[in-house]
Amino acid sequence: MSIGLEATAGDLGRIDVAGFREGVDRIRAEAHAAIGAADYRHLRRIEWYGRVATSLGYATAWIIPNPVSAFLLSLGQFTRWLLAHHILHRGYDRVPGIPHRYTSQGFARGWRRYVDWFDWLLPEAWDHEHNILHHYHTGEDGDPDVAERHLEFLRRMRIPLALKYALIAVVACTWKIIYYAPNSLGVLDDRGHRRRREVPIAALTVGSVLDIRRPAVRRLWAECYAPYATWHFVVIPLLFLPLGTTAAMYVLVNKLLAEAITNAHAFLVIAPNHTADDLYRFRFHYGGKGEFYVTSVLGSANYQCGTELVDYLCIWLNYQIEHHLVPDLPMRQYTLIQPRVKALCQAHGLVYRQESVFRRFGRLLDVCVGKTTMRQLEAFPVAAEAVPGPYSPSSRWGERGSDILLESTAEVCGGSQGAVGPA
Repeated sequence: MSIGLEATAGDLGRIDVAGFREGVDRIRAEAHAAIGAADYRHLRRIEWYGRVATSLGYATAWIIPNPVSAFLLSLGQFTRWLLAHHILHRGYDRVPGIPHRYTSQGFARGWRRYVDWFDWLLPEAWDHEHNILHHYHTGEDGDPDVAERHLEFLRRMRIPLALKYALIAVVACTWKIIYYAPNSLGVLDDRGHRRRREVPIAALTVGSVLDIRRPAVRRLWAECYAPYATWHFVVIPLLFLPLGTTAAMYVLVNKLLAEAITNAHAFLVIAPNHTADDLYRFRFHYGGKGEFYVTSVLGSANYQCGTELVDYLCIWLNYQIEHHLVPDLPMRQYTLIQPRVKALCQAHGLVYRQESVFRRFGRLLDVCVGKTTMRQLEAFPVAAEAVPGPYSPSSRWGERGSDILLESTAEVCGGSQGAVGPA
């Protein structure tokens, strides 16, 4: 059975939740068993792509400001995010004999942040904000990354559409700075510990990042803004001074252009995954693993899957459905399970949404400017599963929401997530 885009709660009620859960569990177990040395070699090859791009970018950035050097620099920087995303998701922890620096406990931890993933974001804050809160509350009120909610002010503004699109373009070119860095840091308390209850959404906003009286704001500047800006826009250009002041200025211009490009690139491939008129927002928290799997599909969309180059430029987020069902897999494994997941969705009454990244981006824009609205699901449309343990059918995001989240995360990810919980 296939459910069309105008599916009703009755249609969703015919989904074979139990069968879908069994199928996902089987795919997940087999994918975990298949992880091996080939996944590590693939990871290193992707890392090599980024290092080559960075080297070529710097080798030419001093000659003249140009989009080619800027794109190469941006791609090198973006590759570090790609690696961080999959490694911190514990995707490579199961690879036998993998060096510690490529595991979730080693990558970008402590001083290695400046070697592995030196970006605007604090790695441990992003790890909790994205890998835990977003992935296990996708589309819910407890999800810190609901674009429709964050842009509600723009949706309601009575200004020309062209001006709305222009504002989105500005956001896209700066969003790691104005949104992701402060929003991810907001999930940590003043002592840097993970918040377990009543996690604030966008605790730090554009209007508050200048209020240095707040400990969180001082930390944002001291650990995110100042180090990144000083290294990338001061130190690196100065390193080219032996080639002349003009060369150093050209490097600065190319670095600033690269920053806009890498932000826009990230916005293009990340933002549309869960925001469109054919995707759901949920007014409840799933009550069992089967519900978790189903809501992950209802709230996610894939892009077209293709060659390694296509996957690389999409940082393997063109496999978003597979990634949300089994978040702790190496990149290479997603390409292998994708046909099976698609067939499983179709067999059990779930629409497998997949379009080009540009079509999905168009759907995102329509929501952002207020032309369309995401679907709302008030309650899971089938009887809750009788699943013992941390998944309680009566559990909804509320007093025990964070505790249930931290417990259920371990079960969904196979019980190997020792890092889950307060820092």
